[in-house]
Amino acid sequence: MHILFLTDNFPPEGNAPATRTYEHAREWVKNGHKVTIITGVPNFPEGKVFEGYQNEWYQKENIDGIEVRRVKTYITANEGFVKRTLDFLSFMVTSFFAGLFVKKPDVIVGTSPQFFTACSAWALSAIRRKPFVFELRDIWPASITAVGAMDKTIVIRLLEKLEMFLYRRATRIISVTHSFKDELVRRGIDISKIDVVLNGVDLSLYSPVSAKDAELSREFNLENKFVVGYVGTHGLAHALDKVLDAAESLMEHSEIHFIFAGGGAAKESLDNEIKVRGLTNVVSIPRQSKHMMPRLWSLCDISLISLKDTPLFKTVIPSKIFESMGMGIPIIITAPVGEATEIIERAGAGVIVRPETPEELTNVVFDLYENKQTLRSYSIASAKASQEFSREYSAVKMEGVLNKLIKE
Repeated sequence: MHILFLTDNFPPEGNAPATRTYEHAREWVKNGHKVTIITGVPNFPEGKVFEGYQNEWYQKENIDGIEVRRVKTYITANEGFVKRTLDFLSFMVTSFFAGLFVKKPDVIVGTSPQFFTACSAWALSAIRRKPFVFELRDIWPASITAVGAMDKTIVIRLLEKLEMFLYRRATRIISVTHSFKDELVRRGIDISKIDVVLNGVDLSLYSPVSAKDAELSREFNLENKFVVGYVGTHGLAHALDKVLDAAESLMEHSEIHFIFAGGGAAKESLDNEIKVRGLTNVVSIPRQSKHMMPRLWSLCDISLISLKDTPLFKTVIPSKIFESMGMGIPIIITAPVGEATEIIERAGAGVIVRPETPEELTNVVFDLYENKQTLRSYSIASAKASQEFSREYSAVKMEGVLNKLIKE
């Protein structure tokens, strides 16, 4: 089977879409399939081209047996609706033309969160008469209004019409959560063409460690500290200002430190706020390469998952949950009760805190700091739960969906 996969993000970018696509594609190649990825040059989330790359019209490389074709796009930081939309539209156009020159694909996959990538995949499928699979990672554009980035204007309503068009035209929809599937069915999409393939973790890369990374502990002045770590995209959806409120409340306990590792639209304002408040117990760490992530996670005594108090976020499952589990790290999730909180509660891997309640978060962090036995029990449960979310398993599951589709 030859899988043509269109994605706006791919390694060396390290965000969730890039990681999922790479780890699935790597497994498919191992299983004897040909995989061609069409993507842009790496630049997420700062909107700066990574070292060693140039924003050229067309370039090819091979990553672990995966044929990667990179196309030129309008590049901007992960912030601002108009500029980001220009970025998405440019990739839609250039990825479409690049896809015309890929020889004999059997199935064409387009992944969200934004839907212009899926538009390109649909158009290619229509011209090349191949099945179109829509991998649904986000209910977009609802997520735009949910974070307050934009009101429900005529533009949003037009995007919603595009959204429904793509759902209906997709030969198959692969949702990353059960909640997204339920939402699509509620909106009239045929349940029989929707499959769920949850996110997961590469257990060959992430596993519990007996000690924290000594070099990074020294570099960030975290030796002998109890560390609460937020690792991932710093976006408008994550209510990180409320986490800073909790950190500020805990400043008198000098052994407790918070780290914020990653980049995104809210990173600069977060760093400024740390300085303004004089938070000596907070360390801001820039985005790290993928191979550094296990070392970075090893610093954390607790993994913090934070989302705004918005109904839409009942349906999302942050991928950092699975990396935390792979490392055997206890989890605090401060988010609306939904599919993500259910996963953690069912696994017994941590504590659920009401979203945007810094006083509750403060109390839970301090309780876990004082109760090492409870912390240890969460750690054991977290590591055990990771076996259920192996990336190898999810890749095989998605492979089965694609294989069945081309044989129909």
